[in-house]
Amino acid sequence: MILKQMLNNQLDRTFAALADPARRAMVERLAGGPATVSELAKPLPMSLPAVMLHLKVLEESGLVKSEKTGRVRTCRIEPMMLSQAERWVAERRAMWERSLDRLGAYLDETITEDAK
Repeated sequence: MILKQMLNNQLDRTFAALADPARRAMVERLAGGPATVSELAKPLPMSLPAVMLHLKVLEESGLVKSEKTGRVRTCRIEPMMLSQAERWVAERRAMWERSLDRLGAYLDETITEDAK
């Protein structure tokens, strides 16, 4: 029960982090490989301090890890959290597809009976 609650809290942070388009853009960029904060900031229409705040949210959500070497902070994607979010979505998709399949079968039966 406690583990499930912890995973749900982590998923909440993950989805909240992905709710922002700038953070999604950073995650998409990092999916191609590690990048410095400056590289992540370059295409974004915001200040470097704003980018750092977005990166903090991504790190707190577990989606991104960073390390500082000298004056350069390099970020990389953390695939485990993306996998957990993907698994959660896939489980819901399977449930919705089963429900829609049952609805489709019911409608097919109803239409067939009405045609008789």
